[in-house]
Amino acid sequence: MSDNSSIEWTEATWNPVTGCTKVSPGCAHCYAETFAERFRGVRGHPYERGFDLQLRPERLNQPLEWKRLRLIFVNSMSDLFHPDVPFGFIRRVFDTMVRADWHTFQVLTKRSERLGELASQLPWPKNVWVGVSVENQRWTSRIDDLRRVPAAVRFLSCEPLLGSLNLDLTGIHWVIAGGESGRRARPMRRVWARSIRDQCEVAGVPFFFKQWGAHDVSGRRLGKNRSGRLLDGRIWSQFPRASPVKSLAATVPPRLAASAPTA
Repeated sequence: MSDNSSIEWTEATWNPVTGCTKVSPGCAHCYAETFAERFRGVRGHPYERGFDLQLRPERLNQPLEWKRLRLIFVNSMSDLFHPDVPFGFIRRVFDTMVRADWHTFQVLTKRSERLGELASQLPWPKNVWVGVSVENQRWTSRIDDLRRVPAAVRFLSCEPLLGSLNLDLTGIHWVIAGGESGRRARPMRRVWARSIRDQCEVAGVPFFFKQWGAHDVSGRRLGKNRSGRLLDGRIWSQFPRASPVKSLAATVPPRLAASAPTA
């Protein structure tokens, strides 16, 4: 479990599963795989087996040990709905999230079909948000699967954004967009990011612009930090209104709360 996550739209990460396999173009330059494979073969290291999928039952109770409420990204180093993760283990992860009801958990998957198939067999307390990754128009079908899930917050992560998107935001409560970072990053065009923002504004859906990534707004390769997060002169850090805590301000990390108002 990692506190003070560098991921802009969360505060902490919790990885009861690690490792994954590629399923669509957004996976091509996976940051998690790159990180994990650096340690393959290092005896005793948590990633001694690299990015091979592994269940981590010893981590299941970690959120219960954190008493201060946090936004927690579940499985930043894997996909909870990967076909090799048994349903029984997924249920144990959900049981922990139910018990740790002072936290807000953000579950993100590319395996939307399995998410949709299992959703009716899982509890969906208000503190569990669920989202799907949509990197180009080919994968917008994942949104239809997401709409079947009775979660308080359903969100999209359009990152790495690899093409223009025409989105049906019916039943969607939050959209994140961002460009790709890393050595082999593919550039994101400004028109793609603007279009998603504009579609969110029309639909009344909060929009979070995470980053330009390795390439800046002009397509120059400057690196993530120098490229920044400004879209048309503004930092977009909107969060969904639905929240298991008493006020939205308590949900938004302090480092983000002052960046931009909620929609």
